[in-house]
Amino acid sequence: MPHAAWPIDPGMIVPFLAAIILIELTPGPNMAYLAALSAAHGRRAGLLAVAGVTCGLSVYLLAAVLGLTEVFRLYRPLYELLRWVGAAYLVWMAWDAWRDADKAEQAVEVMPAPWTLFRRGLLANLLNPKAALFYVSLLPGFIQTGHAPPTLQALILGSIHILISIAIHGAIVLSADRAAGLLDRARSKAWISRGLAIALLLVAAWVVWETRRRS
Repeated sequence: MPHAAWPIDPGMIVPFLAAIILIELTPGPNMAYLAALSAAHGRRAGLLAVAGVTCGLSVYLLAAVLGLTEVFRLYRPLYELLRWVGAAYLVWMAWDAWRDADKAEQAVEVMPAPWTLFRRGLLANLLNPKAALFYVSLLPGFIQTGHAPPTLQALILGSIHILISIAIHGAIVLSADRAAGLLDRARSKAWISRGLAIALLLVAAWVVWETRRRS
């Protein structure tokens, strides 16, 4: 089958898969949050957060298809605002996790509501500058001429990215839940929450450093 008949360049598929797998496996806010949340509250809580993260990615995908993500490349102050608001949100999540640890030590039930879990996952990804950079900087490099229109190629590649992110995030949730099941989950909630708080603070600092634009 001639390559021109493919909607995307088949030569781009393997490099694209390798790139997104490496990106998703890089430690970041999603990985730290999902692992600690699932360890403390179980797979249902983790999967609700995964649904929110996935919706956040879908928003960026649709924005890329419509060409809206270009605004982050063309208007630097908006990108800088996203970076710092995202970091501030991670700091707030760290503070909230530390409060949950205090409640756990007092034997107070701290299982967040389903909507809260979904919303946190959604906002964590919408305010994640790594997600914006992926659709602004990386995705366009895999769109080739001589195939489907760029918008369709972006939709196909972005959908592949979302499917792989679901698989990786789901595996993190199930692994963390299983690991916590081997321990006394109730007793370990406090130190898991404190560990999450510290991890989120470190991730906030890392995201700010790694997503800065060098002049």
